[in-house]
Amino acid sequence: MESLSTKNLPAKKLSTKKIWFFAAGQFGWALLSGLISNWLVYFYQPDETSIAQGQTLFIPQGLVVFGVFTVIGGITAFGRLFDAVTDPWIASLSDRCTSEIGRRMPFLKWASLPLSLSTALVFWSPVNRIGWGNAVFLFVMVMAYYLSITAYCTPYNALIPELGHDQKERLNISTVISFTFIAGTAVAYLAPLIWGALIPVFGRVNAIRVTFAVMAVIAFFCMQIPVWTINEKEYVNTVPSRDTAFSSLVSTFRNKEFCKFVGSDILYWIAITMFQTGLPFFVTSLLKLPETMTTIYFVGMTALSLVFYIPINRLAPKLGKKKLMLIAFGIFAASYLYTGFLGEIAVVPAGVQGLVLMVAASLPMAVFGILPQAVVADIAQSDAKRTGTNREGMFYAARTFAFKLGQSLSMLLFTAVSTIGGSTGMGYRIAAFGAAVFCFLGGILFSFYNESKINREIQ
Repeated sequence: MESLSTKNLPAKKLSTKKIWFFAAGQFGWALLSGLISNWLVYFYQPDETSIAQGQTLFIPQGLVVFGVFTVIGGITAFGRLFDAVTDPWIASLSDRCTSEIGRRMPFLKWASLPLSLSTALVFWSPVNRIGWGNAVFLFVMVMAYYLSITAYCTPYNALIPELGHDQKERLNISTVISFTFIAGTAVAYLAPLIWGALIPVFGRVNAIRVTFAVMAVIAFFCMQIPVWTINEKEYVNTVPSRDTAFSSLVSTFRNKEFCKFVGSDILYWIAITMFQTGLPFFVTSLLKLPETMTTIYFVGMTALSLVFYIPINRLAPKLGKKKLMLIAFGIFAASYLYTGFLGEIAVVPAGVQGLVLMVAASLPMAVFGILPQAVVADIAQSDAKRTGTNREGMFYAARTFAFKLGQSLSMLLFTAVSTIGGSTGMGYRIAAFGAAVFCFLGGILFSFYNESKINREIQ
């Protein structure tokens, strides 16, 4: 166990230009993550509208896994559980890494290619019809995707508190990378516009595959930018941890304030995953609008959220991260509740109902894009000063370990309840109402987080 020393604090500050280079990596993995989270279920468990437009069925449909879960629901849920289990392992490897180029950069360098490749192959079933062979291939590719994204994201996130040497620097880094995260996710939502233009040439399925393959190539080069533009050891002066993965994980979860945050984060991610997975269905099945409107609404939501970035960055030091996040929890919960009624408000045109949702969700989208990462960074720095051990990687891994358990539950719930009512869309409404409940409970739990204590410890 290594002690911190004030004389070893990093002297070099990350410039604004370097912050954007660092944030390019976030754009890359967010783009790939957006393809999986937004379109995987839509591709493999299509609704009647997609099938009518020529979408091929590749894996068995319906409640066939133990008579409870769909195949795609079971695969994605297991994938997230696998991802959660590998997070502490990768974090421990990163925290203990003694590479001459730093503890984190070797992982960013070598994980980029398998992450990009596996994302594209997830949608490339070997047989052009329903078959269990396709399901097995999908399972393998999804596992490869989750292992690769863990190998990139866990060390990447650990760099946030290491590159930012005080609360202001960490908040600035979190703000910029949240911008590129939203931008990457927004580009993933542009996919229907691109594959729609390619359908006359390739057909629907191959048009989707070509679109995702091109995006994966772009993501690969973006993820390599931090590796070749930032010398980690010039900005980070921490020593490798000697703790084992298990002991480090146990020590991390002994931090009570971290446990409060993680508990609320699990509930938030259950809610947001149900919403993001369901958005294409909310648009096509509840509002009866073209699938391209999904892109319009999400890009609009993203653009509006950017309006709040500077105010949030300025207000967070004055009002506190906790207060802003509690407000965001409340607005998100109300937005999800409203989503459950889409298509039922007869006096309001369907397109306008979607616009209302877009506007309502933009502020909390900005808050949760910026502040949670900064909260974890503050907790990690507080713990390091109190215990004398640099465990930044494990804090981010522990967070992702927990919320991915929530995402697994969310995928199981969504793919199961979405089949209720068939073409009536009742299952999608139940999913939206469930998301509202989970988000509300997340806000309740986060209200117990002691921000003032953390602030005192990192002063």
